[in-house]
Amino acid sequence: MAATTPTFEFVDLFSGLGGFHVALDRLGGKGVFAAEREPTLNALYKTNFGIQPWSDINDLETDEDIEREVPDHDVLTAGFPCQPFSKAGDQMGFADTLQGNLFFKVHQILRVKHPRRFILENVPNILKHDSGRTKAKIINMLELLGYAVDVRHFSPHEFGIPQVRDRAYFVGSLNGLDEFKWPTKHKNPTDITSVLRQDVPSTRSIPEQTLRAIDMWGDFLRRSPSSLKMPSFPIWSMEFGATYPYEDETPPGVWDRRPVWGLRQMGVKGSFGQSLECTVDEQKELIPSHANRYGDYQFPRWKRTFIRQNREFYDDNCCWLDPWLEKWRPETMPSSFQKMEWNAQGEQRDIDNFVLQVRASGLRIKRPTTSPSLIAFTQTQVPILGANLTGERRYMTPAECAELQSLGNIQLPSSDLDAYKALGNAVNARVVKAIAQRLLIGLGDFTAADTDLELLGEIA
Repeated sequence: MAATTPTFEFVDLFSGLGGFHVALDRLGGKGVFAAEREPTLNALYKTNFGIQPWSDINDLETDEDIEREVPDHDVLTAGFPCQPFSKAGDQMGFADTLQGNLFFKVHQILRVKHPRRFILENVPNILKHDSGRTKAKIINMLELLGYAVDVRHFSPHEFGIPQVRDRAYFVGSLNGLDEFKWPTKHKNPTDITSVLRQDVPSTRSIPEQTLRAIDMWGDFLRRSPSSLKMPSFPIWSMEFGATYPYEDETPPGVWDRRPVWGLRQMGVKGSFGQSLECTVDEQKELIPSHANRYGDYQFPRWKRTFIRQNREFYDDNCCWLDPWLEKWRPETMPSSFQKMEWNAQGEQRDIDNFVLQVRASGLRIKRPTTSPSLIAFTQTQVPILGANLTGERRYMTPAECAELQSLGNIQLPSSDLDAYKALGNAVNARVVKAIAQRLLIGLGDFTAADTDLELLGEIA
């Protein structure tokens, strides 16, 4: 529980589910202001923490608006939108007028209110974005306000939490950072079963097509000879039997050069060895999606390497792959189900021993030591637990994902999909707490007499 008399006061910008609030409240802080634009999360913040958040932070247009509406505070926290800097997005950065420039609103509030400390969170790619110039600009702008600034990246699995989710944290202090020390990363093993809960059952069934894809790749693993080392590259089954050109020219290049015949009469084959003795429009349907994009006249090296590796793998193993292909006919499945990423080298090849995730890059199979990184999930990307972990194949529940974000038993959105999305955008409270413990020394009577991390799930 938080101390009766708060040691420091904080504001929580782009607050989402309130990961910053959970962490700083447990350190004795008092939240005095929050801002969250999404209506459901705005209402939940009031339910969970007793503060009615401001809605659109952009409505605080002038310095006078900020001075009037934002209370004085000791610590500013902000997980400002990461999409403009993420490798998964367009990486427009500050040029993204909808979200990329929201850092400047954070900067304006820091300039007007001048809190003694801040913690900012974003995706790690922000440190490399625009060849490092984005990071340099952020640090320079903060230092010009009088803050000593430092930045590091951390993942929950480095704090005993079974999730790999790297994030960058900027910290700043008006009193310098001589007393500050970044938390030590732990190397102890983690186990996904530590966050699984049987008291909150899954309410979502796995679609039949997804279950069939899991069964298909489970059979692939069972058929693979025990003497065969599983490939470390992504398995692209659509390349099994394919012979279309990819090294020196590409199918789109051939179609441009021979608009009538295309690949016909070249004696080459498409996905799964399918004949290309057909019209150009039909050929385009028989070439893998990673190789038929208009304008791709030279594939990048990584793509050429993956195509070559998969064709060689098929040539070396067609004796057991051909019966597998005949049984499952993966060409009838969506492209994402035709691919598989094996991230469990050396483990027993029973697919129900693992944590699974359907991604555009394929069915990802991970050891049960950690969960895939929680992201702003689409319905298809919620982690699936193998039957040997829970007794049945099922999705991770929102309550279990909340444990992965160290949020305890806060109330979540009533819709599972809304909850998964919010959890994917949330800040991990335990990581924040570990960083904040040293940063807050000197605020009121706050000390770091005990900076040891609590057991998983405890933020007390």
